[in-house]
Amino acid sequence: MTRPHSDSNLRPQSVLVLQGGGALGAYQAGVYEALAQEDALPDWVAGISIGAVNAAIIAGNAPEDRVKALRRFWNHVSSELPYKLDEPLGFARRTFNEAAAQWVAMFGIPGFFSPRIPMPMPEWPADLGRLSYYDTSPLRRTLLELVDFERLNRTDMRFSVGAVNMLNGNFAYFDNTKRTIGPEHVMASGALPPGFPPVEIDGEWYWDGGLVSNTPLQYVLDNRPPSEMTVYQVDLFSSRGMIPRTMADVSQREKDIRFSSRTRLGTDQSKQLQKMRAAAKRLAERLPAEYRNDPDLARLLDCRPAGAVAVMHLINRPEDYETNSKDYEFSRMTVDEHWATGHADALRSLEHPDWLDRRLKPDEIVTFDLAGLKPEKPLTA
Repeated sequence: MTRPHSDSNLRPQSVLVLQGGGALGAYQAGVYEALAQEDALPDWVAGISIGAVNAAIIAGNAPEDRVKALRRFWNHVSSELPYKLDEPLGFARRTFNEAAAQWVAMFGIPGFFSPRIPMPMPEWPADLGRLSYYDTSPLRRTLLELVDFERLNRTDMRFSVGAVNMLNGNFAYFDNTKRTIGPEHVMASGALPPGFPPVEIDGEWYWDGGLVSNTPLQYVLDNRPPSEMTVYQVDLFSSRGMIPRTMADVSQREKDIRFSSRTRLGTDQSKQLQKMRAAAKRLAERLPAEYRNDPDLARLLDCRPAGAVAVMHLINRPEDYETNSKDYEFSRMTVDEHWATGHADALRSLEHPDWLDRRLKPDEIVTFDLAGLKPEKPLTA
């Protein structure tokens, strides 16, 4: 829980960072339920794609209503299929998941997206907002139902989502401390082509932020206040995996690598910059008076040293029965499993001695991966 401080820019901050990953996003909902249960509510939530949807539901509801709103969303977009699986294991489970994913591909998801009929052909011109295999207007209605955008824009909780400008390829963040957020900003963050159409905002067209970076961690680290920070980074794709044995394994492994977060790269860069900031301040204190007004020194000193950062890294690790279609496999059984796994991983990490006893130096960024089968020592970024 965040400790109170008279200066909101200097008090410790807590941030929930949510990666994109479609149906796997139920894992993030389970993580948030555990954080709420342990009174570790974030001050700031940032997301990409399905992480943006979860983030909007969290920021757009009162604290006591957030888990219920997340549950409503995930129950709404998951479904009980017309066939059952008595033993959810092995090849039978793999077949079930594939069938469930194909059901979604054919019929869409209520409250999320529906197939375009007729389906657009490769050389069939259409309005830019209709260049996709699915129509996402149902998601807009769902967001308006589940998210109080007036509350979200009051900035009681900071909210940031990332998207990509489809015309110039630049990454853009929509932040409620800098602009008024609407459902279109959340939808833009999750507009993954060619399945979903681009979203127009202020005359510009945007696609899913995962095309450039599937995690907003770097944005959070680059824009944090000069205070101590706790980051709960929730990833839906694991960068580590097994050697593929089949072509199906190859497809899944490729997707995991493509959409996994570059956590170590981001924290390494931020830690080096943080050390440089601290060094510039120490050097300035030793310089002769005639150099104190040097513009280059002023620029260096303008980058104020930030506080220590502890990153709890929570990763939805793949199951043996999952395939390349796992991010659009929305069966109720699988969604409930993802939620339960996220909840269990978060509780295990929150209660881990390495997390409870962490002590960080002022210029230190440390990543903790504590939810695996075997307890691990924290990794210094």
